[in-house]
Amino acid sequence: MKNKKEKNDILAAVPLPQKKSRPTWDEYFFQIAQQVSTRSTCMRRQVGAVLVKDKRLLSTGYNGAPRGISHCIEVGCLREELKVPSGERHELCRALHAEQNAIAQAALHGVKIEGSTLYCTHQPCSLCAKMIINAGIVEVYFDQGYPDELATGFFAEAGIKLHKIGG
Repeated sequence: MKNKKEKNDILAAVPLPQKKSRPTWDEYFFQIAQQVSTRSTCMRRQVGAVLVKDKRLLSTGYNGAPRGISHCIEVGCLREELKVPSGERHELCRALHAEQNAIAQAALHGVKIEGSTLYCTHQPCSLCAKMIINAGIVEVYFDQGYPDELATGFFAEAGIKLHKIGG
């Protein structure tokens, strides 16, 4: 039976991939926030946010216009046209921030977020800080800073822990 090949001749050895270390829970949820940011329609910065409680994902949000309203990538950015610096004149922006969208999505779908943790690609602004405080969120993890000292003061006064990822 020369036509019959040996079992070892048919099966080729496939090297196993190197075992990767598992991310910590904080790394895991922050990586999800980074992925969520890829849905952003802002022309200035892409921000993603996730709300988590007891290691369970509750809600996600990214910065973009409210539903039914044209996005900045479609109609342009008024803040860019007027050369408004980052962190100023939020009322001139047609978009909601990622944190606002995560909170709004939880409310829309009846998901309780009190006692949750926010993972966000950027430090929340003072408007978002006030919403985070009133929503009962207890901790915030972020990577990129944001020029809003008022927000930092609000978080400190409300007793909300801020954690800079990697720092």
